[in-house]
Amino acid sequence: MIEQLLPASVSVVEAFGDVPGEDPFPGEERLIARAVEGRRREFVTARRCAREALLGLGFPPAPIGAGPRREPLWPAGVAGAITHCTGYRGAAVTRIGDLAGVGIDAEPDAPLPDGVGVAVTTPGERSMLAALTAADPTVHWGRLLFSAKESVFKAWYPLTGRMLDFAEAALTIDPVSRTFRARVLVDGRRADGGPPLSGFDGRFLAARGLLLTAVTVP
Repeated sequence: MIEQLLPASVSVVEAFGDVPGEDPFPGEERLIARAVEGRRREFVTARRCAREALLGLGFPPAPIGAGPRREPLWPAGVAGAITHCTGYRGAAVTRIGDLAGVGIDAEPDAPLPDGVGVAVTTPGERSMLAALTAADPTVHWGRLLFSAKESVFKAWYPLTGRMLDFAEAALTIDPVSRTFRARVLVDGRRADGGPPLSGFDGRFLAARGLLLTAVTVP
């Protein structure tokens, strides 16, 4: 489904369940050596999706490491992102010659846990979410905003090497076009010397009980 939100230059693979008893790919076991069973299953499936997506770009199967923020370490010349939630695992990769960055996220179409909404939104966003909910209560807009910010962070971090707090990006959501815009409220200088990141444009989809979001960096 998430391929609907991304250009053709992005290779996408997704799964809606795990393969019982599937082992980690050789070289990745250490990354989940202490993980509980549920975390192991989602890791193994999501990493498999990532390898298959890389195969779509011509890269042979290989272990995918993890960086200091647990971000996937892609082959040279590749940008990408992985996501997983209950009932969904997915990966998206692209050649840096086509896009500078990509971010994806999946969340259940359900309310955020108590207290999380205030922590991840600005006052202006809370007003927008109230209006969106009044107009269409069938979508959990707070969870969608959370997912969109997760997608933004996954594209932001590899390009800047810096964290981005939830309050440091202000979102506007267009329910008609199923798009969103994230305005970055902090210094957007990039580690690779590219144009500063002042904002991100993204798309979203609500289907099959899931909320999917994606952003790309030209």
